[in-house]
Amino acid sequence: MIDRSALADFLRGRRHALQPEDVGLPRGQRRRTAGLRREEAALLANMSTDYYARLERERGPQPSEQMLAAIAQGLRLTIDERDHLFRLAGHEPPTRSAGGAHVSPGMMRILDSLVDTAAEVSNEVGETLRQTPLGVALVGDHSRYAGDARSSGFRWFTQTEVRELYPVEDHAFMSRMYASGLREVVARRGPGSRAAHLAETLLARSAEFREVWALHEVGVRPREVKRYVHPEVGELTLHCQVLHDPEQSHVLLVHTAEPGSVTAERLRLLSVIGTTTAAR
Repeated sequence: MIDRSALADFLRGRRHALQPEDVGLPRGQRRRTAGLRREEAALLANMSTDYYARLERERGPQPSEQMLAAIAQGLRLTIDERDHLFRLAGHEPPTRSAGGAHVSPGMMRILDSLVDTAAEVSNEVGETLRQTPLGVALVGDHSRYAGDARSSGFRWFTQTEVRELYPVEDHAFMSRMYASGLREVVARRGPGSRAAHLAETLLARSAEFREVWALHEVGVRPREVKRYVHPEVGELTLHCQVLHDPEQSHVLLVHTAEPGSVTAERLRLLSVIGTTTAAR
């Protein structure tokens, strides 16, 4: 059963504990609110201000698990705080598992500071959990995918159009890389895991996946320098740095260009163009 009073108190307390600069928002002028405003919390959780405000006023319907997950991420809650939020709202917390969808507050703080950088957080099977605006402009909005297509490796073998973003000469390596990475996760998580399901589905659907899977390769890591063929700005050569969150089995991918290079200029242009014509 939902505890509306405790839920409202908890939401207000967590909102007041955050400052705009903590979550990548401008502070603005004439600010009298302690912490975030309600409309800012609603924006971070991707919901209407009215809906969020009703929760803090002990009104409205019982929030769904999907809404609670969005609020937990928006307010930068820890896993323990997320679970507490679910219980106050009358739901069982999601099962804790490596590679889950909840990004840690520390990782989110880093991502928030990279607003002008192409970056994203993904889990161990390549499902994108968060992207910066420039990250969306570079590779497209990955939040639009559902089901198995959320995995970048799954899309690589089942949606040929996603390969248009990469030079043809890199395709064979990327196929081996995706198969190798998935094989390692299957071995780590075992039968019945999300990774095992993806491997089984790809073996049934993709002849190319069956071919590279049969190589039994492991340790084929992403290259530090990645090349893209963007439909708006052309070829880009970017350095990719990886930060691991071992507790959550998440990785933060950060793409940067050599200062003064042609790619740096094109990346600046892409930041202006934004997502008006998104890459795939």
